[in-house]
Amino acid sequence: MSELNPIQTYEGGCHCGAVRFSVQVKQHTAIVCNCSICLKKGFLHLIVPPEQFTLLQGAAALTTYTFNTGVAKHLFCRICGIHPFYRPRSHPDQFDVNVHCLDGNAASAFKVEPFDGANWEANIAQLHAQEQA
Repeated sequence: MSELNPIQTYEGGCHCGAVRFSVQVKQHTAIVCNCSICLKKGFLHLIVPPEQFTLLQGAAALTTYTFNTGVAKHLFCRICGIHPFYRPRSHPDQFDVNVHCLDGNAASAFKVEPFDGANWEANIAQLHAQEQA
């Protein structure tokens, strides 16, 4: 681990506190997407591999919404309705954490990059290419 880019651990959760998680962040870059669901939810994406994500509590409070291809598993708290993380269509083996659900003012530490999810099929390769860079 480089001192220039230390891994930082954040905790977060839903509004009512039933769902809590921790996430290890290596790169403070988040994605804002303009697709229909992300716009309505106000989701700010941080995609991490499973070894960087830990559900601390609330598995029983989570429920799932799927649409379109059914690949993405949009998880949300059945008590307060907040979407703190999910399994994205773009990375179904990873977790996509909503940076807005991290505790405190953590979102201010992130650089935000746009993704044209309204035209998902035409742009998903670009998203994957950015990750390789």
